Amino acid sequence: MIDIEAAARELAEARESGKPCPPLRGRLLPADDVESAYRVQQLQVREWLAAGRRRVGAKIGLTSRAVQESLGVYEPDFGVLTDAMAVPDGAEVALDRLLQPRVEAEIAFVLGADLPDDRVTAADLLRAVDHLLPAIEIVDSRVAGWDISIVDTVADNASSGLFVLGTAPRRPAEVDLRLCGMVLEHAGEPVSVGAGAACLGNPLHALAWLAGTMARAGDPLRAGDVVLSGALGPMVAVTPGAAYEARISGLGSVRTCFSREDLS
Repeated sequence: MIDIEAAARELAEARESGKPCPPLRGRLLPADDVESAYRVQQLQVREWLAAGRRRVGAKIGLTSRAVQESLGVYEPDFGVLTDAMAVPDGAEVALDRLLQPRVEAEIAFVLGADLPDDRVTAADLLRAVDHLLPAIEIVDSRVAGWDISIVDTVADNASSGLFVLGTAPRRPAEVDLRLCGMVLEHAGEPVSVGAGAACLGNPLHALAWLAGTMARAGDPLRAGDVVLSGALGPMVAVTPGAAYEARISGLGSVRTCFSREDLS
């Protein structure tokens, strides 16, 4: 019941057609086989890079304890970011690029040094981080109805879609990563609130997990990489024509908006 190529093909077809596919678990992948799910992810990433995309970093998912418990897992997951996923701050996103988009506010780390070791300290991380930026991740799922397990989301590149970075960098020493507050607004009204502590207790903990995980896999984080460290509050389903602005204390704001096409 393991068909890596078929699983990757179904996800690719969903992206291209705009029609989500059924869950992969229990059909093309065993329900608890996260290793095979990462193989599906890696196959897709290799195809994207062969087609000319450029890897620019990684995203961390499942950093909320509540979400982990809902999926029956007790560690985060990760996906790859490419240049094709980047959206300029304030730019409009065409909804036909996405299937089932949702937005969440995050802290982005931009590295100034490699992180090649599989065990890192907070001091190692703070030395390696060049600057921080506020970010909006536009998450998406190629699986119908967001009916996902850990296997489904990992295979689907951690349910990645697009990402938007702010443009006013801050040094890590300028921001209290654990206590910084976040508000995500639509039409001037808060639709999601949270703080750094919602991300594994501190976004730096999420970065440490990713650095170690990728180093052990033989593909460590490198200088210049962007790392989306995980949601600071609940994700919000996108409304066509809506604009969203995230403000994170100490980091400033970042904004995106969406075209008016009907998501159906």
